[in-house]
Amino acid sequence: MWRALSEDETRNRLLVAALPHVPFDGWSEKALAAAAAELEIDAEEARHAFPGGPVALVTYHAAYADRRMEEALNEADLAEMRVRERIAHTVRLRLEQNAAHREAIRAALPILAQPANGPHALTSLYRTVDTIWFAVGDKTTDFGFYTKRALLAGVYLSTLLYWLNDGSEDSQATWAFLDRRIADVMRIQTTRARFAGFRPPGFGLLQRLREAARAAAEPMQRRGPQSPS
Repeated sequence: MWRALSEDETRNRLLVAALPHVPFDGWSEKALAAAAAELEIDAEEARHAFPGGPVALVTYHAAYADRRMEEALNEADLAEMRVRERIAHTVRLRLEQNAAHREAIRAALPILAQPANGPHALTSLYRTVDTIWFAVGDKTTDFGFYTKRALLAGVYLSTLLYWLNDGSEDSQATWAFLDRRIADVMRIQTTRARFAGFRPPGFGLLQRLREAARAAAEPMQRRGPQSPS
């Protein structure tokens, strides 16, 4: 089974150099070759760095963005924020860090939407929402671990799609949209506590995120609750 590529400096350099080419050449061998030429890296070596082709490059970018987000959050003071404020701050940070490459992210979506790439898309999404929850201090270890990630996945994806098409100044419309989506989720969580057996919207996604968590190769998957053997 295809596994996420481990981080290394060559891949990081190739990715960063390839990003400006993606809006013109797509997530393609051509974009990767252009990056390799700029860095004076052999084209064959560059191809071997991303043996899964375009989807490997796309998902490596997602993991790279998660790492940058986590590093920035380690320097931030979130202690005085409520949980909903921490989530909003973190989602906004991740998008703002990638604002210069909005078109590259837009170009990644059709690749991730291909049926054959579904497991890779889900694993990348799982890692993003998992990284966010742990970064904001969530210590859940019961079934709520996956419920929170499913709900946040819906918030993150809808906000990402809104942001890609937002022409407002400094993406202010997106941040307002994000606040509304988080408020909706908080209401769902409050209502859920009143009804036994309630299944939140996106329950199917929750199940698939659990599968993605099991498939993830990164060490972070061990932070969640362990499935019975």
